Amino acid sequence: MSYPDDFWTLPTETRRQPLVARNIVSTSQPLAAQAGLRMLLAGGNAVDAAIASAITLTVVEPVMNGIGGDNFVLVWHEGKLYGLNASGRAPAAWTPERFAGLSAMPGLGWETVTVPGQVSGWAALSKRFGKLPFAQLFEPAIAYAEEGFPVSPTIARQWATQAVKLKDQPGFAEAFLVDGKPPAAGDIWRYPAQARTLRRIAESHGEDFYRGEIAERLAAYARETGGALTREDLAEHTTEWVEPIGMRYRDDYVLHEIPPNGQGIAALMALGMLDNLEPPRADDPASLFHDPIEAMKLAFADLHAHVADADHMGELTQQLLDPDYLRRRAALIRRGTSAKPGAGTPGQGGTVYLTTADAGGTQVSFIQSNYHGFGSGVVVPDLGISLHNRGCGFTLAQGHRNQVAPRKRPLHTIIPGFITRGGKPWCSFGVMGGNMQAQGHVQVMRQLVDLGRNPQAASDAPRFRVEKGDTVMLESHVPQATVEALRGWGHPLDLQPASSLEFGSAQLIVRQDNGSYIAGSDGRRDGQAVGS
Repeated sequence: MSYPDDFWTLPTETRRQPLVARNIVSTSQPLAAQAGLRMLLAGGNAVDAAIASAITLTVVEPVMNGIGGDNFVLVWHEGKLYGLNASGRAPAAWTPERFAGLSAMPGLGWETVTVPGQVSGWAALSKRFGKLPFAQLFEPAIAYAEEGFPVSPTIARQWATQAVKLKDQPGFAEAFLVDGKPPAAGDIWRYPAQARTLRRIAESHGEDFYRGEIAERLAAYARETGGALTREDLAEHTTEWVEPIGMRYRDDYVLHEIPPNGQGIAALMALGMLDNLEPPRADDPASLFHDPIEAMKLAFADLHAHVADADHMGELTQQLLDPDYLRRRAALIRRGTSAKPGAGTPGQGGTVYLTTADAGGTQVSFIQSNYHGFGSGVVVPDLGISLHNRGCGFTLAQGHRNQVAPRKRPLHTIIPGFITRGGKPWCSFGVMGGNMQAQGHVQVMRQLVDLGRNPQAASDAPRFRVEKGDTVMLESHVPQATVEALRGWGHPLDLQPASSLEFGSAQLIVRQDNGSYIAGSDGRRDGQAVGS
């Protein structure tokens, strides 16, 4: 059936209410949220729910993630916060000389494909914290891949946009187009090859992806179509349990992030600067928008100048988070003036996000991604594995900590967030969407802590997005008085339409003192929070 062009538009603004329940799953796609809830109802915990939702998202939201991506996770369990880095490394053949003559890393194709880490992340999480059998977590995703599901309007729009630039990449058209076209809103999408691959991963607890038949077919396709990825690159991949890094804010709250190679350190730097300034007021454009815009510009300047794989950071992570250093950086923020900051000198010495919580007190902050939508555009035939393009996060600058090198992890955009209050778990949250993530964490944190918003209201609040060249994107529902004030202070503004998808998608779960939770799911996407 065909629909008129405006059939899927919403003529009036919709409002969501926060969800309150003892067990909650909040994701960017309703079918994935319900997959996680099924695990909770089957006796699983928040970790089981998170993994099942994440696996299902590779099927029902392929425009933002796939089996061939990476993930990072924060888990609060039995009184402690754990961090997992399941990002992959560059192939052994990726020497700087391989990219000689280029001014920047490629954006698409095999020369952007690092080892996909997220399958190992699913397995590691399940083994350490899960209650249900690993294979059970795959059942909803396999069913959707085999039997099909109707494509939502938002996902159909993203699919069509990306198909234009990816249609000529190896395997993409055969995998994700039908008669040369992407599925339209309301069409049923089936992908049996993806179901077969997920079943093999489930049965082998992820081993087949790195050391079995899937690994062999991945490596063989790379050899046939110009890629550098080998069986050895896949076999040598490991996940890492890491100690989260944090920044205290307004005395009682701490924002926790995964340490580099993630960009979470940028959120912490900006928050540390803002803690030196007066709290924001809802009616004050300077404190609510100008101050965090300037803080994010300073943090991003340091991020891109200094941050890389943890193995190449040394003591620099702690130096960038030093309170005295951040106080000096905060002193550069001037009311009424848009600055063009450079990196400081510290002291010497296209992504899905979901969050879950259960009545036992476990909370999970989980993010996975193919980076730019479908990723590299490369899809392995008959496997349904769309491979990420995370390698374009490297730089080619000679001597830079983030310069491309064999078996090195690139700077990553994906970051899960977690807030403790008084040392106790309080909020698991994230804001997916490229460089929107770090600045989204800062904006949501200030909505929750400084303005006292509930999770849904914190998600719905208008956002800014700092882009290259200090351009500031603003959402359509930013008050006009704020727009005029920012313009008058010299901020180059890019006002986005109401339909813009440039401001990320947040999912939040706040723990109440009575042990239950309050959740919000971003109305900018198809997301849903469900509970029991």
